[in-house]
Amino acid sequence: MIEIPSDLNPDLVPLAFLLGTWEGAGVSDFPGAEKCNFGQSVTFSHDGRDFLEYASHSWVLDNEGNKVRPLESESGYWRIDKDRKVEVVMVRDQGIVEIWYGELADQKPQIDLATDAVARTAASGPYSGGKRLYGYVKSDLMWVGEKATPEVPLRPYMSAHLKKVVTPEEVADMARNLGDLPDDGIAFFR
Repeated sequence: MIEIPSDLNPDLVPLAFLLGTWEGAGVSDFPGAEKCNFGQSVTFSHDGRDFLEYASHSWVLDNEGNKVRPLESESGYWRIDKDRKVEVVMVRDQGIVEIWYGELADQKPQIDLATDAVARTAASGPYSGGKRLYGYVKSDLMWVGEKATPEVPLRPYMSAHLKKVVTPEEVADMARNLGDLPDDGIAFFR
């Protein structure tokens, strides 16, 4: 279920499905880089202004699913206009800054993005642009990313399936809302 916080900027209501912390796993595969399974934690938060704050951390997983080492980190800001156009400013730990544009699909929680501008530091690897697709599917957040370099045309390189993390405070709130249930646990099913 998608909840809309009462203090969310009204302009951001179409992006409310992104809010929260999401964790899961995925696969990374790109020519010239290590092919691996990875874990990921993504947080979309807000402070009442007209953007969502975004932070993502991923790490390489071994065959047993244990963390081996950091893979990628990125952070940024997401906005949406009245025509459902989405813009994202993102900074990656590899020394890359990107501006993404796209749109929220009609009648479904799905966002298609493509890079409009890329700036790289001297220390960053080759990168010329990308595309991403984010979707809210059966209460999970899924995404796939494509990337291009001067040597490799645009192709998929990462994808992940993430589940929403429920905090202890959210569990306590749910429990408080169950206060009028019968004590014996059986009467509820009668």
